[in-house]
Amino acid sequence: MSVSKSSYSQLWEYLMVMFGATLVGLAYNIFLLPAKIAAGGISGVSTLFYEAFHWNPALVQAAINIPLFFLGLWLLGKDFGVKTLIGTVFVPFVIWLTQGIHMNLHEPMLGAIYGGILIGVGLGIVYRGGGSTGGTAAISQVLKKYTGLSSGFSQLIVDGIVVVGAAFVLNLELALFALISIYVTSKVIDFVQLQTSPTKLVMIITENEEKVQQIIREEIDRGLTKVKSLGGYTNLERTMILCVVEQAEAVYLKKVLQEQEPSSFVIFLNASEILGRGFTMEKIHGVK
Repeated sequence: MSVSKSSYSQLWEYLMVMFGATLVGLAYNIFLLPAKIAAGGISGVSTLFYEAFHWNPALVQAAINIPLFFLGLWLLGKDFGVKTLIGTVFVPFVIWLTQGIHMNLHEPMLGAIYGGILIGVGLGIVYRGGGSTGGTAAISQVLKKYTGLSSGFSQLIVDGIVVVGAAFVLNLELALFALISIYVTSKVIDFVQLQTSPTKLVMIITENEEKVQQIIREEIDRGLTKVKSLGGYTNLERTMILCVVEQAEAVYLKKVLQEQEPSSFVIFLNASEILGRGFTMEKIHGVK
């Protein structure tokens, strides 16, 4: 049973890598290439070659990505595996397969924003599947290994070189649009990888912990954690109660606390990727 479950999980990850790579390829053909946005990476390089020499972007990406994959495999070892090879090959394949799509979208701002969003979603899915689309990611990882620079800064250097190239081959305005696209992509990747959900972390500092505990358990049936704290101004001991709730539960809890415990100090924070019972696992009702 465990073997089949493991095989199913692995198959699902491969499908995620292929689906994410498909979105990346579509984003390039639909948004980035028509708008002449060289948003870093090998896709940005292929855009520059297309605008300068009219070279086929799919062939350019394949010609650069495949050698980079083997370079990464040689220098980084197990960090570059089968999933990375799939992503590396699948993106130019999708670009080649869909190169006849013409959506007549040539506005740079639209290309930068929506292209960045779609690429961010695609890359986020690829990363969640444990894969990569290769390209400049391989260069940045090699740079990180042999210079000691962080992954983010290494990637910024590599993408920055492509954007500077865009300023010369295209123009400064399009290079600035490319920076917008890179920024949007990075934010969307974080959103997809963290699987941000409309959940809230509620922090309640109170002198009446039993009452607040009763409200949380009876009104919304959620678990909680209690932490002893010391007031910085009064030096009096209080209890800080931590509780994670859904958006609708947060609204209701706020209303109840304002009515029944108005003296409590309450903070609502956005929470990302909640793991545990009631969220990723089945909720146990009525546990005291």
